[in-house]
Amino acid sequence: MVSTEKAPQSFPKPEFTGAEAGLLDFPSSTSRSYNYFKPRKLRATMYEDVTMDVQPDPERHLSQGWIYGFADGPGGYPKEWTALKSSDWHQFLDPNEEWEQTIYRNNSNVVRQIQLNLENAKNAGAYHNWTPTWARFIERHLGAWMHAEHGLGMHVFCSEQRSAPTNMINNAIAVNTAHKLRFAQDLALYNLDLSESDIPFDGAVHRAVWQEDPAWQGVRETVERLTAIGDWAESLFAANVVFEQLVGVLFRSHLVMQVAARNGDYVTPTLVGAGEHDYERDRSYTRVLFAMLTNDAAHSAHNKEVLTSWLEKWVPVATAAAKTLQPIWSQPHEKVVTFADSWDASVTGLRTLLDELALDEPKGLLS
Repeated sequence: MVSTEKAPQSFPKPEFTGAEAGLLDFPSSTSRSYNYFKPRKLRATMYEDVTMDVQPDPERHLSQGWIYGFADGPGGYPKEWTALKSSDWHQFLDPNEEWEQTIYRNNSNVVRQIQLNLENAKNAGAYHNWTPTWARFIERHLGAWMHAEHGLGMHVFCSEQRSAPTNMINNAIAVNTAHKLRFAQDLALYNLDLSESDIPFDGAVHRAVWQEDPAWQGVRETVERLTAIGDWAESLFAANVVFEQLVGVLFRSHLVMQVAARNGDYVTPTLVGAGEHDYERDRSYTRVLFAMLTNDAAHSAHNKEVLTSWLEKWVPVATAAAKTLQPIWSQPHEKVVTFADSWDASVTGLRTLLDELALDEPKGLLS
């Protein structure tokens, strides 16, 4: 007789290593909620949860090197892409805590505010209060500045944001890119609104001004030179610390926003103020990043030497560009500030920023 009993089935048994069994120590291994990083405060913020360690890194979690690379170069995020050094690039956290949700929320709020202001201005006929010389100033010079903002966003910050060695730095620079491109678009739409209004306004002259007006050729040359920098940190430093402080703030804050109201314009300051607010946020993360490097326990002296060389290289360039703009200070009918006063304010701002970064002022370059 044949037996009908089946042989007992066997299954492979799981085998756990010490790490898989929870024996590995990490920052929150004693907590009931697990993070593989140490938050700045007692509990991790949403920004830290969605940003920290999203990017794999052989120095933190990968035991077999980068999981991807370039056909003609090193893998991952090479540290050699900048002359600066850090004991731990992952120490940087954006003080603005920008991530996907906040980017869309903040920028949509700005756009909504600007659209409402422009709509109210058209309904109230606010442009009729402008002096003729002020309308010409806006069509020529604020229109020209649109090209500077677009050039920085598209060809400076956009190219930097992939090159930094951590996704936290790259995220902050990517937001910087979005700020610049959005503000350039704001200026373009403003130009279009004014072109369609019933005041004399040439909405096409800004291109010729940017390309041909002698007052703008220093700014144009400087922006184009910034696009050619290979070192991502030098590009960021030259743009956000030097150019923005000596040229961007000089034009936006210490000229346009100072004289607009005296010339009957209460609309332009709200628009330009949004761009200036963007820069305040971008300067905040820039300050934290470079202060981290100048205070690095192992590489402070090296980083200060490199940053000082970049100051000596770019401060004269930005200074020349700013002083080439000097003639436009005399063009508005009602003038509230002189170029000398505006320049002094910009230089003071740069000195304050350099002091916060523990960097010495380049001798003879800011006079």
